[in-house]
Formats: sequence, C-alpha cells, structure tokens
Amino acid sequence: MPTIKNVAGPYRLFYSSFDCNEPQHVHVQSDNRLCKFWLEPLAIRNLIQENPVRIMEAWHEHCDQR
Repeated sequence: MPTIKNVAGPYRLFYSSFDCNEPQHVHVQSDNRLCKFWLEPLAIRNLIQENPVRIMEAWHEHCDQR
C-alpha cells in the first residue's frame, strides 16, 4: 500500500491497490485507527463543518452520561 510522503503530522495517508475501482479516496491511519476519506466531493469535511453544534451535542449526550 503506497504511503503518501511529506505529509506532516501523526497520520499515515495511503492508497490501496485493491481500491482502484472505487471513487478517489485516501486511507488515513493513526496507531490502530483507520478511516477512509472520499476526495471528490470531500463530503466528510463539509458534513462536519456544516454540523458542528449537532456533532458536539451528540458527543456530550453520549460521553457525559458515562
């Protein structure tokens, strides 16, 4: 899996040769956590930017009750 070089930070960005038939995306890994981000459109970023209040409310609803 080719790693994208010269990206600062604690994350490894890479592509998988098995995913070439899917829309353009990148895998992001940190320790044992992994996520896939679709590049066009970059929907996950827009989704988070458009809903920060609801996301924080949901986080508090879940985490503050523990």
